[in-house]
Amino acid sequence: MPDDVFKALSDPTRRAILDELTWRNGQTLFEICTRLSGKHGLGLSRQAISQHLAVLEAAGLLTTRREGRYKFHDLNAQPLEQIVSRWLKPHQPETGT
Repeated sequence: MPDDVFKALSDPTRRAILDELTWRNGQTLFEICTRLSGKHGLGLSRQAISQHLAVLEAAGLLTTRREGRYKFHDLNAQPLEQIVSRWLKPHQPETGT
């Protein structure tokens, strides 16, 4: 799973999407496209943004939910927390048993 997370984070557009979901969770594709265009100057198609969202979802960094005809995207920070705790947890010496 960490490889998927690192791959997802390697792209600046996907990082911008995560920034926007951090700013306000539960955005639709239209809202994300509008924010990326207006705030970040990214003029990508909805299809391109959808592909980026699919990579983030496959890496577990976002979840989706449907309400009526709308699909909302929510940030899931758990994979990031797992990566951070891997290297930032207190060092425990190995025992020679």
